[in-house]
Amino acid sequence: MNFRPRKPEELDVNVTPLIDVVFLLLIFFMVSTTFDRQSELSIELPEASGEVAESKQVEIEVTISNTGKFTVNGNEVVNTNITSLMRVMRAAAGSDKDPRVIITADKNSTHQAVMTVMDAARQIGFVHIAFSAVKPE
Repeated sequence: MNFRPRKPEELDVNVTPLIDVVFLLLIFFMVSTTFDRQSELSIELPEASGEVAESKQVEIEVTISNTGKFTVNGNEVVNTNITSLMRVMRAAAGSDKDPRVIITADKNSTHQAVMTVMDAARQIGFVHIAFSAVKPE
């Protein structure tokens, strides 16, 4: 019988599988991530609590009522279709090729009405779009 005390074995943690898994996850996330922007319009969203900025650009103010009717610089658009809106917006821009379009929409107006104005501006070639807001009390 051998009663001599045994030497305790050194415990060893093998981290090679852990490193392999981490690198595989890193490669997966790098391959599956996209970095390109999918928007066509350059939209300037104003801060609700910000100050009014002075601009020397021609401004076209498109107002959308809660019923979905459009007015461009105070002139009511007869039809609510996109071609009529585009025609009135081109006339309001005059000779300016890149005016600022300010969308003033009622809080109860439909999302479709706002998208119609944005689509009309994009089709004409106007890319500077801003939304008006009021300061919270």
